[in-house]
Amino acid sequence: MALSRNVHITGWGSYAPPRVVTNEELARIVPTTDAWIRERTGIEERRIADDHDFTSTMATRAGRRALRVAGLDPGRLDLVIVASLTPDYLMPNTASLVQDALGASHAAAFDLNAACSGFIVGIAVASGLIRSGVYDSVLVVGSESLSRVTNWTDRGTCVLFGDGAGAVVLQASDQPGGVLTTAMGSDGSGGDLLSVHLGTRIPVYSQALSAGENYIKMNGPEVFRFATRIMSQAARQVVEAAGLTMADIDLIVPHQANNRILQVAAKQLSFPQERIYSNLARYGNTSSASVPLALVDAINDGRLRAGDRMVMVGFGGGLTWAACLVEWSYSPEDRQWSRWHRSVQWSRYRLAGAKSWLNRADRWLASMEDRLRRRDHERANDAAGSRKRKLPWSARR
Repeated sequence: MALSRNVHITGWGSYAPPRVVTNEELARIVPTTDAWIRERTGIEERRIADDHDFTSTMATRAGRRALRVAGLDPGRLDLVIVASLTPDYLMPNTASLVQDALGASHAAAFDLNAACSGFIVGIAVASGLIRSGVYDSVLVVGSESLSRVTNWTDRGTCVLFGDGAGAVVLQASDQPGGVLTTAMGSDGSGGDLLSVHLGTRIPVYSQALSAGENYIKMNGPEVFRFATRIMSQAARQVVEAAGLTMADIDLIVPHQANNRILQVAAKQLSFPQERIYSNLARYGNTSSASVPLALVDAINDGRLRAGDRMVMVGFGGGLTWAACLVEWSYSPEDRQWSRWHRSVQWSRYRLAGAKSWLNRADRWLASMEDRLRRRDHERANDAAGSRKRKLPWSARR
């Protein structure tokens, strides 16, 4: 396949848990106030997953909505990437759970952990695979259940984080535009500044849990200094790589961490604050889900039109950073499908889900056949052994 083909975002979707936790509610459990949180972060409320919402289920809902906007049958997906620092399990990977739940039976699937930069790193990886001709259609999801690794007695972190998921469909196209440039970076020397320490170095055991190793730990001032420096640097990098200037950019959709970071970045870039999109007040910091959540809200708010140039930029634990420049191809009304088309899509999703059930049933039947075969074999061996024991000694030789 040609190496010059373009990569377009053809579908988008998000999911936020219905439970809203306001600053006033947090003020009842930690020494803080609504005014203190708003002034220092810009956050007013955040969404918290209930007992039935997990990283995989939120990712599935966001992914399904993105596929619906793209008008794409899940059976045509080639790859599912889930960016998350809060996977359902260490194994199986969350992307495989999402792939199965969507009915994307022909898709490969893997997880990606670059913390808050993860979604944009996923776009960079998917774009490279599509541009090189390896795949045609990729679903990239950012999904987080940060409430489950948050210490709700630590005022310095519990006021910041929330849960949610966002997703985009990337597809090959011969039309100009789409994902123009991407950039990624890392500085592992700052890995201890933002971390959750549970893993093979610090396994899950009672002492680790009592020491709070399962919670997010953050050196706020150092992370702030890193973020304000790297956000403007990464944004400039992808813009200059495309031969453009910041004056050519219509919108920046950044990682939603702190309003003060966005204000500093606007000054460093000499970029109008009103053209840096923020939904931080509604969701808080949702790590890898924050950029896609903001992207979907920006589209729904009419902030992106066909032909606009947009920069998405993220930074986070690792320390990591990533950015991409996109020439937007669609207006929301371009993705409004007829009732007949939506009905066909609904039927396809149902059939895809049924195929997953059939795969499980087929595996169960194969397992039962193996068990029956082994039982019959054991019975035959037992019967042969019993006959041999009944024979006279001379006949056994």
